[in-house]
Amino acid sequence: MTTSTGFAAGVVVGNRQTDRVYELRTYTTLPGRLPALEQRFAKHTMQLFEKHGMRNEMYWIPTDSALRTTTLIYVISHDSREAADRSWRNFGTDPQWIAVRDASEADGKILARSPERVFMQRTAWSPPR
Repeated sequence: MTTSTGFAAGVVVGNRQTDRVYELRTYTTLPGRLPALEQRFAKHTMQLFEKHGMRNEMYWIPTDSALRTTTLIYVISHDSREAADRSWRNFGTDPQWIAVRDASEADGKILARSPERVFMQRTAWSPPR
């Protein structure tokens, strides 16, 4: 199931408002396929995200034993929701991405289902980065 939630309010930084959006994504892999996903991200996907205007923020593997062998959670950010949509469109049709995806899945599919995603914006009272 894919979840998309957007928050419309911008964040005031100094005297300006920013519409930067953060995207929380959760990937669930088929059993035994998390290492292939981690390798794909470490060697290719993160660089391709940057190429398409997405900023890598943070990546996590859960410590919960029921999730730690099949789950990758990460946050990327975009200049706006429109920029996110554009970046994902361009990323999805990039021949380099298609080749990387196909090569990483030569021995079988990696994901058990479509990634879950939530779009977020920082609150005005969030701690500074």
